[in-house]
Amino acid sequence: MSEATLFATQDEMLAEQSVAGRPLPDLLSEVQSLYLDDERPWVIGFSGGKDSTAVLSLIYTAIEKLPAAQRHKHVYVVSSDTLVETPIVVDMVSSTLERINKNAEEQGLPFSGHQVVPKPNETFWVNLLGKGYPAPTQSFRWCTERMKIDPVSSFILDKVTRHGEVVVVLGARSQESASRAQVIAKHKVDGSLLSKHSSLPGAYTYMPIEDWTFDEVWMYLLGAPTPWGGTHHQLFDLYKDSNAGECPVVIDTKTPSCGNSRFGCWTCTVVTKDRAMEGLIESGELWMKRLKAFRDLLYRTTLPHNKTKYRNHKRRTGKVHYARGHITDDSNIEKKHIPGPYWMAYRQAWVKKLLEIQKNLNDGGNPIVLIQEDELKHIRLEWLSDPNEPDALDALPAIYASIYGHKLEWMQDSAGVLSQQDAAALNSACLEHGTPIDLAVKLLQLEQSLDGLSKRHGVFKRIDSLLNQDWGDLDTLHTKKQDASMALEGMQAAKGKMQDIFQEDIGYQGKTRNAKSVYDELLAGLEIQYEELSK
Repeated sequence: MSEATLFATQDEMLAEQSVAGRPLPDLLSEVQSLYLDDERPWVIGFSGGKDSTAVLSLIYTAIEKLPAAQRHKHVYVVSSDTLVETPIVVDMVSSTLERINKNAEEQGLPFSGHQVVPKPNETFWVNLLGKGYPAPTQSFRWCTERMKIDPVSSFILDKVTRHGEVVVVLGARSQESASRAQVIAKHKVDGSLLSKHSSLPGAYTYMPIEDWTFDEVWMYLLGAPTPWGGTHHQLFDLYKDSNAGECPVVIDTKTPSCGNSRFGCWTCTVVTKDRAMEGLIESGELWMKRLKAFRDLLYRTTLPHNKTKYRNHKRRTGKVHYARGHITDDSNIEKKHIPGPYWMAYRQAWVKKLLEIQKNLNDGGNPIVLIQEDELKHIRLEWLSDPNEPDALDALPAIYASIYGHKLEWMQDSAGVLSQQDAAALNSACLEHGTPIDLAVKLLQLEQSLDGLSKRHGVFKRIDSLLNQDWGDLDTLHTKKQDASMALEGMQAAKGKMQDIFQEDIGYQGKTRNAKSVYDELLAGLEIQYEELSK
């Protein structure tokens, strides 16, 4: 597509174009008036998509046209990088923020661009590969809050703490979806351009393009060069090549997030097919085939018939978990087994695969970071302390070295509790005595953590907690639970029989009225029987 625009300058476009039934100069005046109305700083949510880019361009132009003396408060441009965003989008967002920062400094404009990321222990890979969380699905979408909402919310709340209140400018449009239109309408403040934020105290939202149509957004973006230099043709080409929409900046749980094959995380398994990535591959971005294959692998693990293959039968609590059907479904009386985190073997294999893809892309001229070094640190710690399958051999340094030929500096010293020889000996001993090796490793780790302490406070309680977890394979645990259930049924039957025998005995009723368990009741009954026989 040609880099030419319909109008040579922003001013020419502003003089000629109208959107949502109003001239652009009128909308710019609205933005300027709201900006000058108080001392609250602004935060623009910028995702790199068409809507948030249009809002950023509109606000930038309006404030740029104010006299320097009236640019009295700061405008923060914040973008959320989940660290697994589509790489092409990440590059475009980073480039835009760099241009804004450079141009704002040169022109004396009160703008600054910022990228926020998830906490180091809450990234996608630390949760999935480290803790073993299953890939996100519609029913278990654990990623949105940790990776999108929390980082942006923390940024906004920091500004609220410093300034009292802030205005958050968003590129939400009512036409985009019915659910978004409902969210916009619900929080409107009567007689004001602002809405109350649904969950962040001290934050108000302003949505200047909520009445724009899809075509009006593109007419505005392609009508003139950007106010910070360059054009929006790269953005247009990206949409054209992928046939996809954008992922909005999400700042609360009520805002519709990604899905329906929109631009967002390349790892997204909420959708069946990532048509955005498929479109980019078809348009010539063949290197993304490796990413798609890895994403598809993760998606397959979410299919119902694959869950027991890829996931541990225990939850991270160390217990096997069961659930019945919906409370309103009387037809379902069977308990359903709910699998836990991914097996350690799969997590380790996937880390190796991800590092292989990253190295191959880098060696092929694509300097892309798929997994951060800091994430590897946290994954290693999660593996070492895993509640079900502790990584006694400290496998991550060896995995990294097998790909890159060396260990990172912080990987040099092993943090495992066993050597290969020790592990073989322990495994042999556990097989001989019928003891789960993971239990033995957890006990060794506990001993190691207490080494050198003069007082081992609570050690027996911690040992008891380990011993009371569900150790063994699922079939064995099923058998144990069935045996326990049958024993309980037998005790309940014995209790009923004993109550029938002694229901007329006032002395028995007095002794068992406050009985704490079936065993107490049986003991009380036996005591009465013994007394009767002794007479």
